[in-house]
Amino acid sequence: MAARPTPRRDRLVDTALRLFAIEGFHGTGIDRILAESGVSKMTLYKHFPSKDDLILAALRRRDESYRAWLETEVAARIETGEHPLVAYVHAIQTWCDRPQFNGCTFINAAGEFGDPKHPVHRAAGEHKQAMLAFVEQLARDASCNHPQEIALQTRLLCDGATVMKQAIRSDRGFEAAAEAVKRLANIS
Repeated sequence: MAARPTPRRDRLVDTALRLFAIEGFHGTGIDRILAESGVSKMTLYKHFPSKDDLILAALRRRDESYRAWLETEVAARIETGEHPLVAYVHAIQTWCDRPQFNGCTFINAAGEFGDPKHPVHRAAGEHKQAMLAFVEQLARDASCNHPQEIALQTRLLCDGATVMKQAIRSDRGFEAAAEAVKRLANIS
């Protein structure tokens, strides 16, 4: 069982999350995290028995903060009259437009930890399932026909646009995703 949150634990998780985004999960060493966080090795292992435990804590932190941000961003866009599914695509684009964007943390985690049984891979999959459920609910709320299919296609389009943004820094994927979602949902 992990120790309760403390400022040092939070600093470790925040530092690790930032470095994982830049250098990858395997490319970021514990010594680098300790040096940048200013936390001792003893404190690290008090909170996280292994690097995988730290990675899982970082993924939980990203999942919680991202979902809270996404729900707020999509709701604000819907309030302005944007269709929920288009609001979702535009929200993802806004996230990817941040200067510190280095790709989807969960796509990167699943790629680096390819074994589907690995806890990090499973955590990445759980996040993607939660996002799929979120988009399906948006489709249901918008009274779309076949909300499961539309949600899956919308998620695929957004993940593809996210990878395109990461790889070539182009917004064309999001522009195409928004247009495709409009056709899928029969939005004029």
